[in-house]
Amino acid sequence: MNNLKKTLALVATLAMASTAFVGCGSKDSSSDAGTAATTAAPTDATTEAPTDDVEPTDDVEPTDEPDTPSAGNSTELGAVTLKTGGDTFSVAAWNPDDVPALLEQWEKNTGYDASKVAFTNFDCGGGDAAEKYDALFSAGDDLDVYFCEADWALKYINDDTKTAPLEALGFSDANFQDAYAYTAEIGRATSGANAGKMVGASWQAAAGGFAYRTDLAEQYLGVKTPEEMQEKIQGWDNFVAAATEVATASDGKVAFADSLGGMWQVFAANRTQPWVVDGLLEIDDSCKTFADYAKTLWDNGGVTHNAQWTDAWIPAGKDGTCMGYFVSTWGFGENAFFGQASSDSYGKWAVCEGPDKYFWGGTWIVVNPATDNAEEAQSFIFNATVDSDAMKEFALSKPEYVNNQTAMNAIIDAKEVPNQWVTDNLGGQNYFEVLNENAKNIDLKGLITPYDATIKSEFLNAVTEEYCAGKSWDDTINRVYAKVGEAIPELA
Repeated sequence: MNNLKKTLALVATLAMASTAFVGCGSKDSSSDAGTAATTAAPTDATTEAPTDDVEPTDDVEPTDEPDTPSAGNSTELGAVTLKTGGDTFSVAAWNPDDVPALLEQWEKNTGYDASKVAFTNFDCGGGDAAEKYDALFSAGDDLDVYFCEADWALKYINDDTKTAPLEALGFSDANFQDAYAYTAEIGRATSGANAGKMVGASWQAAAGGFAYRTDLAEQYLGVKTPEEMQEKIQGWDNFVAAATEVATASDGKVAFADSLGGMWQVFAANRTQPWVVDGLLEIDDSCKTFADYAKTLWDNGGVTHNAQWTDAWIPAGKDGTCMGYFVSTWGFGENAFFGQASSDSYGKWAVCEGPDKYFWGGTWIVVNPATDNAEEAQSFIFNATVDSDAMKEFALSKPEYVNNQTAMNAIIDAKEVPNQWVTDNLGGQNYFEVLNENAKNIDLKGLITPYDATIKSEFLNAVTEEYCAGKSWDDTINRVYAKVGEAIPELA
């Protein structure tokens, strides 16, 4: 058995669904070579059907080929068919940050012929990516798997004409028991034919923390260790007090925090109710609390007036007018935004968990129901998002904070250094270990809606441009309602 089939057999051993699912894509993929796959896993996977209590492990050996469920065995998902045998494995992504490396590792681990992979890189932001994906579907272009960013993933995850449930590839929830809980929640459909089912899987956990200049922290706060800093800023009241202290002690020359956008990433991740309830936009008391914190620090200089991704944002860290940045797992590298912001003060930084747990971004792999490469899709997703050994390898080689607690705990326990440049920049800290505390405690159950990205953006814009400018709270939220209503008419 070649390496690809071995991987497929292992997946089937771990996750064979008892029912076949039948496809609902609007049209077949462009490759005529595809043949219908009515099994929960590709039909050529040679393995014994597992029992329900099989734990995901790398020690399971494939044995006999399972019985093929009949095409008539459908559930409430309806008649679903995924095809196999296509000539080209077509992959599309909104940015190239990890995808080429994921494909390369998968090809190496399975022996898959790289010449059969067609990778489309849009290299654009999230909103533009959604438009480009929609164009692919409208044109009926060949597409097997694609990648969706956290803020707009539900647009596709909830659309059964554009995504297939992972059960159709043989996966079960048990396969993702090592994933950080919040990533599984984002990957689960909240409405439509696949409601309650996992549709997207992520290889990364994008937990965030607060990185800060150690020399400035000691000068203005008397803080000498990351532990002392964490105690100083745990909870928003403490964070605002510390930021105010820095602004006062520095005569307004140093802001504690990089942006209101950074603060909002954290605050929004800890809301206790969804943005939309019974079809109506809900702006609760916690939003007013954030707005008051934001205005306090906006007025006293505790936070810069820079917006994230603007030309002034990174230089504030370089010139020392900003002490700290809210930064996620993907932002620490030498060429990432925090790496650039800290370059002129290299080695003078540390990271702590911050005022509250949060995540920022992350990307999910989804499957086009019109795929004609179900075997490849299954194998690729398994290697990227389930196999703890492969994910540990990726975490250390990329490096990337991967969405697998077994892999991350092994790295942390062994005190392996994920990135020497980052580690030295953080005074010897293993940022994986720090961010792990936030990653395992994020809870998004029942809070995710398809409208979150738009609402969060419009709320932050209104707070910045209205409330911080001195307008009333009523004026501020009226703008939010108006802007959201324009963008999402059903919520008007």
